[in-house]
Amino acid sequence: MKSQIGLIGIGVMGENLVLNMEDKGFSISVFDISKEKIERFISGRAKGKHIHGCHDVQELVDSLALPRKIMLMIPAGKPVDEVIEAMIPFLAKGDIIIDGGNSNFLDTTRRTRTLESKGLLYVGAGVSGGEEGALLGPSIMPGGSTAAWDHVKPILQAIAAKVDDGVPCCDWIGEEGAGHFVKMVHNGIEYGDMQLICEVYDVMRNLLGMTAAEMHAVFEEWSEGELKSYLIEITRDILAVKDEDGLPLLDKILDKAGQKGTGKWAVITSLDLAVPLPLITEAVFARVLSSMKDERVIASRQLAGPKPGFSGDRKIFIHELGRALYAAKIISYAQGYQLMRAAAKEFAWTLNYGGIALIWRGGCIIRSVFLGKIKEAFIQSPDLSNLLLDPFFRKTISSSQQSLRNVLVEGMKNGIPTPALSSALAYYDGYRSENLPANLLQAQRDFFGAHQYERTDKPRGEYFHTNWTGRGGETTSTVYSG
Repeated sequence: MKSQIGLIGIGVMGENLVLNMEDKGFSISVFDISKEKIERFISGRAKGKHIHGCHDVQELVDSLALPRKIMLMIPAGKPVDEVIEAMIPFLAKGDIIIDGGNSNFLDTTRRTRTLESKGLLYVGAGVSGGEEGALLGPSIMPGGSTAAWDHVKPILQAIAAKVDDGVPCCDWIGEEGAGHFVKMVHNGIEYGDMQLICEVYDVMRNLLGMTAAEMHAVFEEWSEGELKSYLIEITRDILAVKDEDGLPLLDKILDKAGQKGTGKWAVITSLDLAVPLPLITEAVFARVLSSMKDERVIASRQLAGPKPGFSGDRKIFIHELGRALYAAKIISYAQGYQLMRAAAKEFAWTLNYGGIALIWRGGCIIRSVFLGKIKEAFIQSPDLSNLLLDPFFRKTISSSQQSLRNVLVEGMKNGIPTPALSSALAYYDGYRSENLPANLLQAQRDFFGAHQYERTDKPRGEYFHTNWTGRGGETTSTVYSG
């Protein structure tokens, strides 16, 4: 009997996805470059199940029913290309390769075009949910060769998380690299959410002087309200864990964060598409700054700053912290959705923005009750230009922005760094401003580079240059793009 799907890469995610597939009634062939991993898996967690271990790529390909479906759970970049090249000689027209790793969406577009030219089909499927999600039901964002969807849909939707009485957190995203693009935006928002929570935690710890137990109680309350989300819940749980000596384990973890690149890709893409993504950008830079641990230790002994101290009503301020966090979260998602809109226009993708929010409601790292409101916003207004303009989010921001301002004032007065919270407010104030000081910026550009400018008293699209010093000529630079 031929297996229904193959999977290459028996790491944490791959192993658990295979077990998830088998639990849903599918038979799977597996291969990994490490013979030890295969043997340990087949004789361990996979023992007695419909899982067949293979010794090489050809054996895996030959063990699969037509059209063959092979999922890759391997590191992004060169390894994916190498495995694809190794498989091609053994594949037949119509066979499907599914990349379930965190590949760059541009690589996915390239691979889709290349494989389609050879008669093969390619799917770039972003998978979110970590180890637990892979086993119990992740959020899956597939895109690529549209002709592949009917073949992979039964498997991917079966193993995905379910919400609203069985709706799978998996649906077709769009052409070529669209699936991995949406996963990249998901991860960027994840960076932002995590950094916002960390900043609120830092204010509680260093400004309010709260203990881990006190913070745990706050996050427990938040996990049952409008802030209810996976990240709030795990933060609550982290704060409750004690080390062997009975002290909070969190206090013993080095403040040096890592990253795998998807947040950075989101920031780079936002620059390429001219979409402001300041909150996620600050979240990426916050991780970079955290990695400079040794320098920060030295600087902490040489650079002066205020000594934190809070004299207000702590209970009221904690409430404002929650409202500030919610407001900033809205602004972060608004930026992420702006990036998706720009990409859809640039790459001619048709993205279902409400559907994407539904996919994110279960299984993934950023899952939260909040996403239901985003889904509703796009159902009511499919062409919504910015989430901040939706009636619900506009009303929510209106009622919570003062809390965000109050939190930032206290943070700045007391030397508590809040880069993501600060950038959220700066974006909001900039976006709602009818007039920004860019008129001066354009005058400066025209002064030193003859870059020209538009006038408020003339039709848009007409460009002017001023000989500001009286010594310049009439030659102008190329008209700016804006």
